[in-house]
Amino acid sequence: MSDALRLGIAGLGTVGVGVIRIVQKHADMLRARTGRDVVITAVSARSKDKDRGVDLSAYAWEDDPVALAARDDVDVYVELMGGENGSAKASIEKAIACGKDVVTANKALLAHHGQALAEAAEAKGNVVRFEAAVAGGIPVIKSLTEGLSANAVTRVMGVMNGTCNYILTRMEDAGLSYKEAFDEADGLGYLEADPNLDVGGIDAGHKLALLSSIAYGTQVDFEGVELEGIGAITIEDIRNAADMGYKIKLLGVAQMTGRGLEQRMSPCLVPATSPLGQLVGGTNMVVLEGDSVGQIVLRGAGAGEGPTASAVMADVMDIARGFRCSTFGQPAASLKKVASARAAVPAPYYIRIDLLDKPGAMGKVASALGEAGVSIHRMRQHDHDGSHAPVVIVTHRTTRQALEHAIELFGQTGVVSGDPVALRIEKV
Repeated sequence: MSDALRLGIAGLGTVGVGVIRIVQKHADMLRARTGRDVVITAVSARSKDKDRGVDLSAYAWEDDPVALAARDDVDVYVELMGGENGSAKASIEKAIACGKDVVTANKALLAHHGQALAEAAEAKGNVVRFEAAVAGGIPVIKSLTEGLSANAVTRVMGVMNGTCNYILTRMEDAGLSYKEAFDEADGLGYLEADPNLDVGGIDAGHKLALLSSIAYGTQVDFEGVELEGIGAITIEDIRNAADMGYKIKLLGVAQMTGRGLEQRMSPCLVPATSPLGQLVGGTNMVVLEGDSVGQIVLRGAGAGEGPTASAVMADVMDIARGFRCSTFGQPAASLKKVASARAAVPAPYYIRIDLLDKPGAMGKVASALGEAGVSIHRMRQHDHDGSHAPVVIVTHRTTRQALEHAIELFGQTGVVSGDPVALRIEKV
């Protein structure tokens, strides 16, 4: 290997261009901080002729990212194409087979194939680093694998999708419907090509699965993440929450319980005065709780050229310095398979139902809750149009299983119209 650390970058979209700009702009600073030159030798993307606003003339071009990953003049393969399979997976596998280190921002690929890739890399004595895959520029991976590595993590929690936070914030601030805020976000280019990756919680669920693996020493289990998107949230829910001193956030929570690992990504009510409650716009926040350190709050830009490229380069800098860390904070072969625990920890819930204006309707709903073992903390009926009455119920602490049983019983009462909305009230 030459004295310089030589990068091959696959994917020249927003993040790839951001990485090139950092390397070109801060060459002297990178050398001073790592003790060696950090250079780009080759790149790959779908179109060679596209004007990306950066000078690529000094770099070799490869049409095929797999060929880029195999080049002799590449020490670190930087994968910024995205996608859980296809060229991204094949090229990373090739880089590992050729004994190269890998830096990626690909959360979907790692959520589905991270265990196998980590084992393959570590068997070769190489590393796979992915700071940019979770929460943009926030150094949450390094916080877990380094700064908090002597802690037993008790809970990981966070808002990890800026698009969803933007939509919910705009609904509250401007009184927009979900569709109006969704269309606005789409017009601004905030949504993925498949919007359900954002609003369905899938993108954030990938990130939560990766954090859970590091936090609890377990194999990545994306299939074990309970996913619920924000599509059912109305402006009425946001206003009801505000009246009670809460904000609604798409919140990821992971914690180890006696029944297994609980991982959920769902809209929740959080105290309006909490750090999570005060988070607005496209910003991300991750809250880490350890047995020795207590609670740590990390807040920052969750996406964008600069923040995500900064995270990519943080991994590159570590490799340039000779710092080696297992992909998930401990040897991949030692990561445990663990049972999934579905919403195991009890909590109070917010329930909104559309009640038909029939005699005894409220009593039937209360009876359904009682039969399911769910007790009512408070209940409020709003003004109605003569045939339907919106009703908001806040329960005492209960399990998700009991709550779902109650909702099933609602459907048998003949007095509830449509699907109820049930949101967990999270203690922060």
